[in-house]
Amino acid sequence: MPLKMLWATLRFITRIPVPEKWSDGVEFSQYGRGVPWFPIVGVIVGVLAGLGYLAVSQTGGGIYIGAVAWVLALVLLTGGFHLDGLADTCDGVFSARTRERMLEIMRDSRLGTYGGLAIVFCILIKVAAVISLAHLPVNTLFALLVCAPVVGRTGMVLAMYRQRYAREGAGMANAYLGCISGKEVVVTLCIGMALVVGMAGIRGLIASIITWAAVNAVKSFLSRRLKGLTGDTLGAMEEIGEMVFLLALLWV
Repeated sequence: MPLKMLWATLRFITRIPVPEKWSDGVEFSQYGRGVPWFPIVGVIVGVLAGLGYLAVSQTGGGIYIGAVAWVLALVLLTGGFHLDGLADTCDGVFSARTRERMLEIMRDSRLGTYGGLAIVFCILIKVAAVISLAHLPVNTLFALLVCAPVVGRTGMVLAMYRQRYAREGAGMANAYLGCISGKEVVVTLCIGMALVVGMAGIRGLIASIITWAAVNAVKSFLSRRLKGLTGDTLGAMEEIGEMVFLLALLWV
């Protein structure tokens, strides 16, 4: 995994400023080779967002504002990239139209009712889950908050495997859908599991397995409805992965 692929992946799926020269020579068509770096990108995003939580919650803001700060940090670090995918996916899939019309709706930049509700409930669930976990020791909670983006991005890679791009022509997900090998998926999964176990132990691993099973179920549902996946659906599954992971931690 050349280090340039990490910087290219970081530049593509986050808004963290990475000098362009660090990924010189990496073509967009090669981005699929960077999927084993997804969990590492998750760690970077998770650490920065987790520090945001600590900076607020431990300096007078309390756990409630701290939880909001964590979610806000995730949005700022990604530019709302995945939330936008969740909103577009919900607008399209829950429109109950034909497959072709669903895909058209998902491309529409305007926010619909289902998309708006998806964003609201996604943010509310994450904030509520973090508040519910705030009774844990600070270092334990920090580790879990770092793990959430790791698990979400690992699940996104698992969803890409053996899936086709649902649209005709080029799209941002073309570099990934249909281009991911089984070896890359296994490597990504191993990295993701190692990171989670190292930071959150067996509890984190069990929550991760529950999450990845849920993401796989969502992938199967969307793939049947759309006859493939799109970049929006991948973003949706990342957000769903983070939500399910946090919720699973409340019961494991």
